[in-house]
Amino acid sequence: MIRVLLADDHAAIRAGLRMLLATAGDIEVIGEAGDGAVAVANARALRPDVVLMDVRMPGTDGVTATRQIVEEGLSEVLVLTTFDLDEYVFGALRAGAAGFLLKTAEATALVDAVRHVAAGDGVVAPEVTRRLIAELSAPRAGNGVGHRGPVTELPEDLTPRERDVLAGLGFGLSNAELATELMISEATAKTHVSRVLAKLGVTSRVQAAIAARDAGLA
Repeated sequence: MIRVLLADDHAAIRAGLRMLLATAGDIEVIGEAGDGAVAVANARALRPDVVLMDVRMPGTDGVTATRQIVEEGLSEVLVLTTFDLDEYVFGALRAGAAGFLLKTAEATALVDAVRHVAAGDGVVAPEVTRRLIAELSAPRAGNGVGHRGPVTELPEDLTPRERDVLAGLGFGLSNAELATELMISEATAKTHVSRVLAKLGVTSRVQAAIAARDAGLA
């Protein structure tokens, strides 16, 4: 059973999510939070597999809460947001969220996203994947969230195969897609991904994808 914590400041949205996820059969909502501080506290107490996190909440926002939850290794975080690609979304991804999904997503897409994140895969709404990558990699004036700055130096101990895996992450490939692309087993792809994340010092596939883009691999 996948244990989920809901974090959203709108009670009606939490109620709707609870009802939707209850139909999945393998997902259990174990708690709720109306702001980021409560989300962190509940994550510490309940240790969910996935936190569904809104980014804009009163008090402690979803970005700060995501960073704390990920840094403490309490849970995977899947951000639910509207399609505005603002600094809160980018901040959540850089803070370690496993991905984000639009609140307008179909019920089956949301359930699948929760399952994928619980299994260690990253999830980004397919409607915005290309736009997200373009925004993150596009040079901008000032200190905008999409500003690349200098090309990121990758760890010297990355093997050629791991660089290939990182490049694939930069294009948003899943473990299954990496396995097909590199002609390896899915289990081997998953192992390579774990090693790449460890060497980069990041906690999510999305962070690795950003690093790949910044390094010019994707």
